[in-house]
Amino acid sequence: MCEGSRFVTGLRDFVKEYFLSFWDYETPKVMVVKNRTLGVIYRSVQFLVITYFIWYVFISQKAYQESETRPESSVYTLMKGTAVHGDDILDTVEYARPSEGGDVISTILRREVTYDQSQGTCAEHFNVANANCTKDSDCVQGEVDFDGHGRRTGRCVQYYNHTFKTCEIQSWCPIEEYAVVREPALEEAINFTVFIRNSIHFPKFKVLRGNIKDASNKRDMQKYLNKCQYHEEKEPYCPNFRLGYIAHKARENFTELCRTGGVIGVFINWQCNLDIDPSNCKPTYAFRRLDLRKDQANSGYYYRFAKYYRKDGVESRTLIKAYGIRLDVIVHGHAGKFSPIPTIISTVTAMTSVGICTIICDWIMLTFIDKNEVYSDRKFDEVIKEPPVPISTELSYINSFGSNHSDLSEGVPL
Repeated sequence: MCEGSRFVTGLRDFVKEYFLSFWDYETPKVMVVKNRTLGVIYRSVQFLVITYFIWYVFISQKAYQESETRPESSVYTLMKGTAVHGDDILDTVEYARPSEGGDVISTILRREVTYDQSQGTCAEHFNVANANCTKDSDCVQGEVDFDGHGRRTGRCVQYYNHTFKTCEIQSWCPIEEYAVVREPALEEAINFTVFIRNSIHFPKFKVLRGNIKDASNKRDMQKYLNKCQYHEEKEPYCPNFRLGYIAHKARENFTELCRTGGVIGVFINWQCNLDIDPSNCKPTYAFRRLDLRKDQANSGYYYRFAKYYRKDGVESRTLIKAYGIRLDVIVHGHAGKFSPIPTIISTVTAMTSVGICTIICDWIMLTFIDKNEVYSDRKFDEVIKEPPVPISTELSYINSFGSNHSDLSEGVPL
């Protein structure tokens, strides 16, 4: 019973003390500490904080500006160039997919062609699982292997002109792996050019920009576009890019790209400071390989398509496996303009952050410096009732005007 009473009394005193201390008022106390080491730390931290906000926040990140990072963008691409391939002349209709398009365009660099395929029955390729056989019972009629080329007929037949046998399938025959013809790479494609027209709009600031240089009339513009080639310094407004230049900037070997194909990203970056004339808002370009080269089985870029025709009244086709370069045009934009609201917010944040210097130095003073107990006694005062007569001490005083300033320059050995 006595234990319970003491517990209740203690709990009541704790709650009362907490409640009364909640209404106490705390005010900073100015205390001058004549310590060179602490002063150097204090000013150094102040310098770092102020430098960070001036150089990085205000100058580099332009925190005084209102920004827009989701612009409206339009991309139009067109492949240009003519190549001689054997006895044939190839133009954009032959090697560009699509011949003109949006933010994705590709060009064929190498082809593997299977001629004169028609619907019928033929031997399955020997690399397909369970395709090799010795008798008909080894082949299940109607079975379809998704890694194969067609539906099995249930017969075991000779694999074309070879001595071994595989299961017969119903498919487009002859199969690609057996009858494919590998054509040489289109090395002349290194000089093909891709025309990339990009328009970007920042609706918040009502600014519209394009990556093509303005001209006085359409005739001059057309002459300029027919002759120019993009150069980062000399021709930053020319939208014509050589495939060889793109591969070089992406650090890729063009001959290797002809063999395996690849996907390259064309990154157009708009960084616009609208505090100056919008005509200074120019795009910058970057190029990078996007497909995974470490995974050799899935690296590169290729696709298949067929050309259909009728031969002796039978529908036939020519199957083409095309390796090439696919260009993905990706646009990023950022525009900023002075605004008082972010300026005020950033300024207040900077001024508030300077207070961290005092916190760090107080912690060092009260933890590591000699005589920290003396500092602690002078740092924290509890005033319950102002004394009727000023009480002088050796280190500090509170006069009749209520000064709360302490000077520890004397009396405390450092």
